[in-house]
Amino acid sequence: MFILGSGSERRKELLAQIGVVPDDIRAPDIDETPLKGELPRPYCARIAREKALAVEAGPDDIVLCADTTVALGRRIIGKPEDAAEARGFLTAMSGRRHRVITSVALRLGAQLWQKDVVSLVRMKGLSKEDLDTYITSEDWRGKAGGYGIQGPAGALIPWISGSYTGIVGLPLAETAGLLQAAGYKGAP
Repeated sequence: MFILGSGSERRKELLAQIGVVPDDIRAPDIDETPLKGELPRPYCARIAREKALAVEAGPDDIVLCADTTVALGRRIIGKPEDAAEARGFLTAMSGRRHRVITSVALRLGAQLWQKDVVSLVRMKGLSKEDLDTYITSEDWRGKAGGYGIQGPAGALIPWISGSYTGIVGLPLAETAGLLQAAGYKGAP
């Protein structure tokens, strides 16, 4: 059985692009609070790993979990709790480059495979009108960094270097490789 350990519709849609359909979806409930002094990439990898280990599964089940973290320098930019926090995140990233880290963890029994993918993203300088329009769209809700490149915020991102699907939330080339390593038969 293939289990997607995520409630993210985006991750389910991305898997479908490579012909992978989960047999079940079991979103783990873990504490995602960063540890004191934890840097973005180790944080992201730890959360993906903890998610994979938290999903109930049989010894022959493959569990796929991921975590996406936005990093501005050494700062972890999480999911905004409200519009004011989303505005603050976007203002901090306005006209600057930041990193989007997605860590994918795949578990089969006691074996765990993991891959981190780091992409660079430049957000254009945002005007008050840009910010107001985007915040009003509500697209920032539930998204690391307060934006989703695959939606209206795509117009705010003139340049990326790395994995577009990793920025969306699941780097497909790397995920397909992990699935093949675990012996999943449906991966391209």
